[in-house]
Amino acid sequence: MAIRKIRYDGDDILRKTCKPVEKMTGRIETLIDDMFDTMYEANGVGLAAPQVGVLKRIVVIDICDGNPLALINPVIVSSDGEQEGEEGCLSLPGLSGNVKRPNHVVCKALDRNMNEITVEGEELLARAICHELDHLDGILYKDLATDGLHSIDAPPEIEDA
Repeated sequence: MAIRKIRYDGDDILRKTCKPVEKMTGRIETLIDDMFDTMYEANGVGLAAPQVGVLKRIVVIDICDGNPLALINPVIVSSDGEQEGEEGCLSLPGLSGNVKRPNHVVCKALDRNMNEITVEGEELLARAICHELDHLDGILYKDLATDGLHSIDAPPEIEDA
């Protein structure tokens, strides 16, 4: 297992659409393990394959609920409700922005054994699923931020002054 280089905003790969995973291979298993290691090392709750330079439809999520998720070819099949809150991203370090997301989502995906699973998420998990799946289609949370981005280190009213 290894820590991979996280790609930052401005890297073209973050704006590309990822390709589906057709079969599990040793390289894909290693990628998933490396993605978890990279996410934990960076103190994140989610990471998508393009963030480490791989155009595959894979995300990992761990909101510290004892259920880390590796989702292969994930698709949101339903969503409802609404939540609004600050988001950050490992590909945009030091920044955050206010984003509206569904409060509840149902996501179908394949697990590491290429078996179909259904993941249901509310609140933080719903937000993380939406955020990471956006990465697979070249969408960054800054594209959805309702009030622009601001530095995490400085309150918005000071930065904007």
